[in-house]
Amino acid sequence: MQRLINKLIRKIKKEDFELDKQIQPGDIISIIFRRAVMVFRGKLKAIGVGKKDGIVFLGKDVKLFHKKFLKLGSSITIEEGVEIDALSKNGVILGDNVRIGAYSKIKCTGTIKNLGKGVTIGKNSGVGEYSYFGAAGGITIGQDVIMGQNIRFHSENHVFDRLDLPIRLQGVTNQGISIGNDCWIGAGVVFLDGVTVGDGCVIGANTLVNKDIPPYSVAVGNPVKIVKSRRGLEEVK
Repeated sequence: MQRLINKLIRKIKKEDFELDKQIQPGDIISIIFRRAVMVFRGKLKAIGVGKKDGIVFLGKDVKLFHKKFLKLGSSITIEEGVEIDALSKNGVILGDNVRIGAYSKIKCTGTIKNLGKGVTIGKNSGVGEYSYFGAAGGITIGQDVIMGQNIRFHSENHVFDRLDLPIRLQGVTNQGISIGNDCWIGAGVVFLDGVTVGDGCVIGANTLVNKDIPPYSVAVGNPVKIVKSRRGLEEVK
């Protein structure tokens, strides 16, 4: 049975895969049944999606709003309780093998006075449970990006220059957030508007990223501090 499952998963994911040999047949059957239910649910709820290239695994209580702005690659997994509001200029684009963790939220437009820009997540990337994408200013995440739980993206800032007018009426600014390929982002990281994280970076848990991070950096802290480079250079003072 394991050989058959390995072959099937390799075909779906389009990459090498091997089940742990300690997994028992009963557990395999349970996993297959749960995933089959997710496929069935995905077929129903994906009706009306702007573009869908393959299988969608959908958990229960998933909410998809403005689905015509949603574009899905193959073998997408959207876990239980996720909410995606794709209303935006560029929509929400999820590449092949992307996973959105349970109870995460993607919100592309803060106010219908100004449409937001949206979210793009590259293939083989995934984000953990309870994460939040505030994508009015645009969020771009590359391929093969590993993200832990409770990651937060805030791609918009409020203007507060005037004292004679409530802050909520002074408008907003946004530059967008960009994450490169092959990054590892720890749980609880917060990204503020305007930051760019280069390819190959490692961002420690609970870091506040309020400035650009060069490629292949290891960065931690609140606010963020670059502690070393993965390229083998000496520590950054």
